Amino acid sequence: MLKKVKRRLQLAKVKPGDGSRLAQYRVWQLFSRSLFGLELPDRSGRCHVFEVDVRHMADSTTKRRPAALYRDGIQIHCANVPVAFPVPGGVIEVATSPYGLKRMHHVRDDGGVRMLRPHPRSAEGLRARFDRRFPRTSASIGAVAVVVLLVGLAVTLSVTVEAITRVPLVAEHVGAFTSPIHLPGWAKVALPAAGFVAALERSLMLRNQWLAKVGA
Repeated sequence: MLKKVKRRLQLAKVKPGDGSRLAQYRVWQLFSRSLFGLELPDRSGRCHVFEVDVRHMADSTTKRRPAALYRDGIQIHCANVPVAFPVPGGVIEVATSPYGLKRMHHVRDDGGVRMLRPHPRSAEGLRARFDRRFPRTSASIGAVAVVVLLVGLAVTLSVTVEAITRVPLVAEHVGAFTSPIHLPGWAKVALPAAGFVAALERSLMLRNQWLAKVGA
């Protein structure tokens, strides 16, 4: 039920496109733009190329919408994110986070799900190519990123609990808690920076799980 309501709300965000052509992807757009695509047949069996262009610097206050759907290079829909673009046989779900994309999936009417293919020159495309060429190294990088996020989460929780129990009313009922984690000055800068990089890496793989939201 909740999924149906969420889908309805996301579909309601979709606006008609302006019919413009898809702009070529440029190197300097590496971290400001994401471009994904897939091929889908229409009811007649004719195959079309659908592409989703996400501009990370755009929002509801800018002239350009953050996300736009193109069919065979022509803009047919645009919207603020998160959004579900209607396509033959299902929808394309698009969602972002402060670190990049967290959702770019084609969801079929029968429930099947697959991620769209990133543009080869985009940040996501370069990361995917590295994953294919060096799977073991890529897996190690991913594992390190998760560990960094877990450490960041542990530190954040510990500091938060200590701060809460310093409130007199709370301390009176549950007692004071002293965090066992004490970071040196350099670590207080390095850990958030490492957390940001780790969250960015997970986002490039579209594996921006809840840890990336808390641990960075």
